[in-house]
Amino acid sequence: MSNQNTNEHRENENIVENSELNIWEALIPVFVLVGMLAYNVFVFGDDALSGSNQFILLLGGAVAAIVGFLNKVSYTQMLDEVAENVKSTTGALLILLMVGALAGTWLISGIIPAMIYYGLQILNPTIFLAACVIICAIISIATGSSWTTSATVGIALIGIGEALGISLGMTAGAVLSGAYFGDKLSPLSDTTNLAPAMAGGELFSHIKYMTITTIPTIIVTLVFFIIVGLNLETSGSADTDNILASIESSFYISGWLFIVPAVVILLIVKKTPPLAALLIGTLLGAIFAIIFQPGIVAGITNANELTFESGYKGIMKAITVETTVPSDNKALSDLFSAKGMAGMLGTIWLIVCAMVFGGIMDGIGALSRISAVLLSMAKSTFGLFASTVASCLALNVTASDQYLAIVVPGKMFSKAYKDRGLAPENLSRTLEDSGTVTSVLIPWNTCGAYHSGVLGVGVGEYFMYAVFNWLSPIMTLIFAAFNIKIRQLVKKVA
Repeated sequence: MSNQNTNEHRENENIVENSELNIWEALIPVFVLVGMLAYNVFVFGDDALSGSNQFILLLGGAVAAIVGFLNKVSYTQMLDEVAENVKSTTGALLILLMVGALAGTWLISGIIPAMIYYGLQILNPTIFLAACVIICAIISIATGSSWTTSATVGIALIGIGEALGISLGMTAGAVLSGAYFGDKLSPLSDTTNLAPAMAGGELFSHIKYMTITTIPTIIVTLVFFIIVGLNLETSGSADTDNILASIESSFYISGWLFIVPAVVILLIVKKTPPLAALLIGTLLGAIFAIIFQPGIVAGITNANELTFESGYKGIMKAITVETTVPSDNKALSDLFSAKGMAGMLGTIWLIVCAMVFGGIMDGIGALSRISAVLLSMAKSTFGLFASTVASCLALNVTASDQYLAIVVPGKMFSKAYKDRGLAPENLSRTLEDSGTVTSVLIPWNTCGAYHSGVLGVGVGEYFMYAVFNWLSPIMTLIFAAFNIKIRQLVKKVA
């Protein structure tokens, strides 16, 4: 993800401490939340994200507030932290709305169908998943944003994968593996800048040091997807000709349609704010829809021909609400549907509720207490790395925010690494390996909610296939356990 304002906000954030709170009291809201979420998912299954999980997060926040009241924390302090948390997600929420709008105009303009059309001819099932990883890695390095990668190339790849008959979970896992590889290593990424800032290191030293664990992890990920691709049995490959014919019968397909995604990617590479780039992409998609697909735009409003009024109504419907383009192929019915800005409201609801829980946990001093205890358990170099990883994972679960998962451990552990004679790159790399990439594996985390909403695939569906994301913290612990490339502040005297 790339949002400089959020980066600066989190870097300067004050971590609330509360000497009245002990570790067991700090953990009560966590245990209660995890228990309630587990039962809720058991009862509702995939429908848990439709609203019940959101309310569970608010109940978890209420439990945290009760713990805070019992430990002399004022209502005002807790509410202030909630307000700061919600404020920090403003850019993300607006981006989510704009992604919904972009998906709508890119559908009716034929941009997404064109990507699927040409992709089906180039990407066969055997190489598709590995290609997803590579394509998304390149785009994410260029843009510095896993969020933008998912919202543009990721959506198209999901469509291609579905048309090929490949599991949505597999495709989403490959997309996110590549997207977060690029996000970690791109100097344009805010988390890549935030981690060394918290650890007291330097950006390009941090990036260079990250490659030590990141390159082996992405290699293992690619090998995994190559093996999966070689053994993949798909139902869509044999029916490709019929699918291509159906796409052509529903849309006017042309290479000129790729001008729009090319412009969006160019804008982001040129460091245009993602929100502005997505807005321009949405408006260009609307213009191209009128030029290339006038019949579809008019048909959305049941008009016989395209007029100014029917064009305006058709474009606005595609941007704001669910839109479906009829097709004679049932396999394409889901691909030819977009939910617009309204389709993102559930995800926004989830993020706001998660920020309420995380804000109250921070406001009562629970986050700093949990991190402090983890730090006190670090008796060796490996223990220090393990405690950092555990702290990042715990904060991704409890604070529901990848920035807090970098900022809080970064501030809490920086002195400990220095006291052990360890260079700041060790801490910044560990923060990224365990804080940045695992955020997408938590359904109620802002990243998990965002990517799940944008790609239309539940976290539970892609979790095991997001190999790069869950393997990264394991890899950093392996290197720490065997003392591989652990940089010292001062060289040891022989």
